[in-house]
Amino acid sequence: MTESRRRGDRRDPSTGRAPSARRAPSAGPARRVRRPVEMTLVGLGMIAALIAHGGFTLVMNRIDQPTFEAVVMPALVGEDSGLSGEEARVLGDTLAAWLGMSLVVLLLLAVAGIAHHRARPARRAPGWWFLAAGAVCLLGSQLILYPVAFLFFAAAALFALRPLPEGSPR
Repeated sequence: MTESRRRGDRRDPSTGRAPSARRAPSAGPARRVRRPVEMTLVGLGMIAALIAHGGFTLVMNRIDQPTFEAVVMPALVGEDSGLSGEEARVLGDTLAAWLGMSLVVLLLLAVAGIAHHRARPARRAPGWWFLAAGAVCLLGSQLILYPVAFLFFAAAALFALRPLPEGSPR
């Protein structure tokens, strides 16, 4: 008994249990943390990226050469670029592949953030996933889709800055 007191294992006289064995009063089930604004921003960002990135990729994969030269080539490389139709088509196909791959990575990062939010809703860590999705959107579109990337950045900022309810773990 003296050995246990030296180690600090004192028992509570009212319950007869060690202090670590005391039970905290039950406060009921943990409150669910909802973040509808953040999830709406992420959903809108995913839809806008799918339309912009995926739309360009789909158009470039389905368009024929004469239509490309008449419609897309002047907007993509300019009329006075000095590139032939074949060279401009290679540039367009390369850009379409780049946008397609960045779309896949962006969607995977956003879905990982949503899954992390659903698994642990009180955490702020999903914001990092959305920050990465915004960076991929911004850099993957070569700074063109900054309004879409802003949606992901805003969701990440709200995850980081909005206060959590009392009693929820950080």
